[in-house]
Amino acid sequence: MRRCVPTEFARFDELLDEHHWLGRGLFGATVRQVAEIDGEWVALIGWGSPAFQVGARDRFIGWSREQQRRRLRHVVNNQRFCVLPEARVANLASAVLSRSLRRLSSDYADVWGYPALLAETFTDPSRHDGGCYRAANFQLLGATAGWGRSNGEYVYHGNSKLVWVKTLRRGATSVLTTSFDHPALLVTHGGARLISDLDTLDFDSDTGLLCRLREGLPDHRSARGIRHPIECIVAVATASVLAGASSFDAIGQFATQLPQDVLAKLGCKWNERRGAFVPPSPDTIGRCLGGLDADRLDRIVGSWLADHGITAAKAKKRTTTKADDDIEVADPLVGVAVDGKWLRGSACTEPDQVKLFSGMLHHTGVVIGQTQIGDDGSTCELNSMRPLLKRLGDLHGKVITADALHCQRDHAAAIVDDHHGHYLLGIKREPTRPPRGTRGNP
Repeated sequence: MRRCVPTEFARFDELLDEHHWLGRGLFGATVRQVAEIDGEWVALIGWGSPAFQVGARDRFIGWSREQQRRRLRHVVNNQRFCVLPEARVANLASAVLSRSLRRLSSDYADVWGYPALLAETFTDPSRHDGGCYRAANFQLLGATAGWGRSNGEYVYHGNSKLVWVKTLRRGATSVLTTSFDHPALLVTHGGARLISDLDTLDFDSDTGLLCRLREGLPDHRSARGIRHPIECIVAVATASVLAGASSFDAIGQFATQLPQDVLAKLGCKWNERRGAFVPPSPDTIGRCLGGLDADRLDRIVGSWLADHGITAAKAKKRTTTKADDDIEVADPLVGVAVDGKWLRGSACTEPDQVKLFSGMLHHTGVVIGQTQIGDDGSTCELNSMRPLLKRLGDLHGKVITADALHCQRDHAAAIVDDHHGHYLLGIKREPTRPPRGTRGNP
């Protein structure tokens, strides 16, 4: 089973015209696949854009109209399936269909830049019963109502068809119905991929980001003309950076693409004239962030992300069964890697470069605390360990990992005694020297 290359499209369509009762007619975001035996084509499968509205499918997914509009492209329709006459053998159709489904999501990612999460198809019960789809683990959802779309309008034709669907990854319906875009959707903002699954983060509860910002981050702006609260602007900016945005324009683009339920979760104001929640503009975000206390903001956001990191790690607690008894495994330690890196894009020459010493969660890659190296005129990371530990706070349930530079007694003592954490530090072995009068290996 493989994907057709553009030079084979004409042959593919000619064979459909000859052997399929509907002929050619693939439309939308199409992917053509061909099955071969000993180099000979034996079956053709054509995928394309899904039906705009199918009641049985939409109820199966459980998405809202807003979610359907944004994520319908991740559903693909089996528009053509043709087994060529010279290759009609038992079970070939279901075997070909199964192999097609295995590579369908990656084929869509290669051709169109996004994966397919759900496959759908319609069968006419007067022609066949869909046995090959049933054998390939498609699920029969019901029948259509007999309406079709023509020239942008719905027309009743009375030809009801059976609706079949097949999920292409585990939890596909959950991914399609999340508030924020799930990382599996490979949605990008400002040219970068999603860093974190935003739907798992707490923004609007009593211990969420909005509450922490409201209590701990003062508003530096003049009271006159304020339309968006400070916590809303920072929450939108934080969510966009976690989604991969790296500029004010990218943050603004991210905000304009958010649905209404997400804007409400991020604390955006309701606009009576528009009848909708309105996000802050890129200019407003830029002016607001430029005047904030960066250290205080870093502490608030870092502690919020750290709390989520501990919760996520404890959620992975496993139980094993031995002799019919459940044995509970102890809570795993949350790994925090500390290291110094030059800030990308800060400058190219020495005195103007910015180097940050950061703590990053192992399992998510999210930075939960950082401090600038060189505030005291030094460029050594050793002097930044204690300030970073102070910013990270209590390290109970965490293990600090660092390279051999930080294998220092005072660092280890500070981690254990002052912050109640654990450490795993690298050690470099001193190279052995050859005996006198002998030559070492070349």
